[in-house]
Amino acid sequence: MRRSQRRHRTVTAYWNEDTLVVLIPARMTREEEKHWVAEMERRLLRSSGRKAPPKSSDAVLLARCALLGAKYLGGKALPASVRWVPPMRTRWASCTPVDATIRVSERLQRVPQWVLDYVLVHELAHLTEPGHDPAFWALVNRYPKTERAIGYLEGLSAAAGWGLSLDD
Repeated sequence: MRRSQRRHRTVTAYWNEDTLVVLIPARMTREEEKHWVAEMERRLLRSSGRKAPPKSSDAVLLARCALLGAKYLGGKALPASVRWVPPMRTRWASCTPVDATIRVSERLQRVPQWVLDYVLVHELAHLTEPGHDPAFWALVNRYPKTERAIGYLEGLSAAAGWGLSLDD
């Protein structure tokens, strides 16, 4: 959000990598600001044909992991690195607990944020629980949209004929 004393009537918005930048007149109230941020995001997404803002950089993935790890895993799962990788043949993402690295398939760059968040929480949980045992799923299920995201990914994989698995 950028407020401008010189801007009097118009509201403008654009994507700066994966950040929505909204330019508004300085005189607008907080209520008007909220309205215009939501409206401009809706307009940009509709006009660009995208379902979600771009999720292009590895730094953004790492920052998102820090946020999700703190919110759902008590801050105990912090990766050393997180990066986008070319589409994997059998997985959406993978984690190597030994060196705390996470790799995320570029196929996930166009899914809704809540689906990507699920995948990141899933991989972060592997940093403390390497297998898919009940302790692991107890961590993953702290993310409230786990079941919904799993269904989304299964449907996407089936529709595209990818045969991708959530189990890594």
